Amino acid sequence: MRPFLLLSIRAEEAAAREEYDAFCRFLEVSPAELHTRSLASGPLGDVALDDWSGILLGGGAFTVSDPQPLKSEAQRRTEDELAVLLDAVVAADFPFLGACYGIGTLGSHQGGVVDTNHPEPVGPLSVTLTDAGLADPLFADVPRHFTAYGGHKEALSLLPAHATLLATSGACPVQAFRVGEHVYATQFHPELDLPGLLTRISVYATHGYFDPADADRLRDAARAVTVSHPGTLLRNFARRYAR
Repeated sequence: MRPFLLLSIRAEEAAAREEYDAFCRFLEVSPAELHTRSLASGPLGDVALDDWSGILLGGGAFTVSDPQPLKSEAQRRTEDELAVLLDAVVAADFPFLGACYGIGTLGSHQGGVVDTNHPEPVGPLSVTLTDAGLADPLFADVPRHFTAYGGHKEALSLLPAHATLLATSGACPVQAFRVGEHVYATQFHPELDLPGLLTRISVYATHGYFDPADADRLRDAARAVTVSHPGTLLRNFARRYAR
């Protein structure tokens, strides 16, 4: 099998390690079948689509809608490199799934509007599939209403005109969408389970997602729900596109 490629923007070792392990677990692939490249620590390099079964992009502390002067050199480089990669991915309708930061990068790349009008607190989110989402193979075996984990400062407030809306929520109008047949993005984190969320609450307590004094309350809220469906998207992605 050609491996999958995970692109990571996380500079924080504990969060990056947890993210990679979670993607392996929910994709149901071995480490040999999931390669990773850290965009936070160096250039993306060449990506020949034919070398991969599919590409995944994780989340992190980069914010697409920040003014350019406020972005780090690493973030500006990452955005430029991802724009070139997405040119190729969309043109080929190549299997791609971006989580959280992925919805900002793919959404803005495709002409949508990404802004800070629809943030959601760190923790459990109530997500609803559209009719298109219910019919989409990526959401096979996922109910119309389900709970996921997330937390974000920005979101897609205007869907690209040619995109298909797959999921929404009361606080955030675009929770998932598709471009073409095989290019996806989600606002919630399909790789995130309770241990992963607890790690990220600790790692990102001072990154502006929440008041650090609220960390224990957020942990308790996360423990109070059962999140079991989002990882199904990753299993479906791997089973559909492994080649």
